[in-house]
Amino acid sequence: MSGLFLIAHEPLASALKMAAQHCFPEAVSSLQALDVSACQSPEEVEAQARVLLQAAQDADPRGEVLILTDVFGATPCNTVQRLADGQHVKVITGVNLPMLWRALNYSGETLDTLITRAVSGGVQGVMQIATSRPQNQASQPSSHDQDHRHHQQ
Repeated sequence: MSGLFLIAHEPLASALKMAAQHCFPEAVSSLQALDVSACQSPEEVEAQARVLLQAAQDADPRGEVLILTDVFGATPCNTVQRLADGQHVKVITGVNLPMLWRALNYSGETLDTLITRAVSGGVQGVMQIATSRPQNQASQPSSHDQDHRHHQQ
């Protein structure tokens, strides 16, 4: 089971962990999360990240960790890029909830397979959905619409 570590701008990492706990309560206990606040120095962030990375490595018998971060080039990502070795610790940026759920669901896979599954979950979780009413449903003007016209976005 690969260790998982979330690091993102405050409060995203802890919010994603809380959302993941809704569906995967047993898996979230080993998920490490670090919220990076605007007032923290890069040195403070790196010190905290080292501790949580070690905890994530200790949770995996192989010492493998997948780190999920929010924005490429920002402090959370830059911090973990310095800590990742590319062998046992790898980083994916652009984290979203479908990516995290996929990573939690397949955390028993090898690190490279886990990365493939997490990225595909993240990509497949982003889609445009229909915003129009199905054609067989009548449109009702809202009571606060002065012109009694249906506004569709």
